[in-house]
Amino acid sequence: MHAHQDKNTAGSGELDAASGVALAAAPAGNPGPLSALWSSLVAGSEVSARTRRAVLDPDDGAIVAEVGLADPAQAEDALAAAARAATGRYSWPEDRRAASLLNASRAVRERNAEFAALIAAEGIKTLSEAHAEVKRTAHTLALSAAAVHRAGPGVPSAGDRPTTRGWRAGLRQEPVGVVVAITPFNDPLNLVAHKLGPALAAGNAVIVKPDPRTPLSALLLARVLLDATVPPDRLSVLVGDGELVNQLVADRRVRFVNFTGGRNIGALVHAAAGTKRTLLELGGVCPTIVWEDADLDIAVPELLAGAVAAAGQNCLHVQRILVHRRRYDELRERLAAAIGDVRLGRKDDPNTQMGPLIDTAAKRRVSTLLDGARHAGATILTGGRETHSGYLPTLITDLPDRAALTTTEIFGPVTTIEPVDDLTHCLHKANSGDGALQAGVLSRREDVIEALVAGLDTGSVVIGGTSDHRSDALPFGGTGQA
Repeated sequence: MHAHQDKNTAGSGELDAASGVALAAAPAGNPGPLSALWSSLVAGSEVSARTRRAVLDPDDGAIVAEVGLADPAQAEDALAAAARAATGRYSWPEDRRAASLLNASRAVRERNAEFAALIAAEGIKTLSEAHAEVKRTAHTLALSAAAVHRAGPGVPSAGDRPTTRGWRAGLRQEPVGVVVAITPFNDPLNLVAHKLGPALAAGNAVIVKPDPRTPLSALLLARVLLDATVPPDRLSVLVGDGELVNQLVADRRVRFVNFTGGRNIGALVHAAAGTKRTLLELGGVCPTIVWEDADLDIAVPELLAGAVAAAGQNCLHVQRILVHRRRYDELRERLAAAIGDVRLGRKDDPNTQMGPLIDTAAKRRVSTLLDGARHAGATILTGGRETHSGYLPTLITDLPDRAALTTTEIFGPVTTIEPVDDLTHCLHKANSGDGALQAGVLSRREDVIEALVAGLDTGSVVIGGTSDHRSDALPFGGTGQA
């Protein structure tokens, strides 16, 4: 089933990465201007740490801050507090939940500059991208506040059998209890809000485990929520590695696990959760289809934005463009020129269009997949080279079917462009992977749109835009392994 999105209602793109990565010793660096000591939060309170980790600016390796890592005893304290809060499911009335989330939304909006600076410093987004994420976060929290009072399922009939006549039936929504939320590096604020906001709106207790490379935004958001009178026992933020993930996910008091990240780590999280309810968003290769009637004056800027947003570290990244053969040559030339002109620079420079990759492991991943594409016979139209902190934005063509880049999410600034002859050919290529979150369709023909919406194996389809659009108010999910 597809959730149809019109691009005019959608925000900027969103997320994916291995959130349970093992921690290595941080490389040496020079303290940056935001250097400070940060701590994990257990039931709303900062806790001391025997081990600390440096949070590094991916641009230059400068130390942004140091953060304390939660130990097993502190994780147990967080679990115990959350379990206590969950038993008092009616102790936090709906009106107070809504007020807390709405107050937090206003506070995030008012502190946009502070949050944006933090996102840009610890992560991969330019300052302009970071400001956009803060705006989305405030909106996400406001949507969560509104959802508190949203009507639940209707009351069904008890039946008309003689034994049930006169009976009344009712359905009541209950909080699940203790929720563990594991978030990635690429949207370090809004994806935390997407997990915290709805869970708190429903009256749950939440333990957040952010990616240890970008934990500061989550910690600051938690402080804002606590200032907005979220009960402390209902909110912990623990920074740590894969062992911490295992402890949290395997604990019998946890009732729900919400994970966004890479497929390999997601499979481990799912296995550790056992029979618990899980929600896994694991990403995939998102196709964007440009049909022969598309207006390329509109399509080229849209495709460019989706190709370089967050340096491709985005689960809705425009990684694969399928274009009708009649427009292939023109689009290939115009898009290659546009990508080749992308301005790189420091994230705080307003003229910078694309930021860095998150770390050296991300650069190795991009290099490996690009080398495989070259060996398979692909042509690099522009880019294809490392920079000091990432990769040049890259456009590839002549990629053989079933080459790794057609089915493997690269999580970097690499886009492929391929010609298709007709709708059957297009759908065959678009559905060649094992599921995806979203597709984009750039066409004005209703028959083409209807055929693609019906045939695409993706969770949703953006009509009139690229795959890199999302409405925070709509359900979001993929098909297959996505």
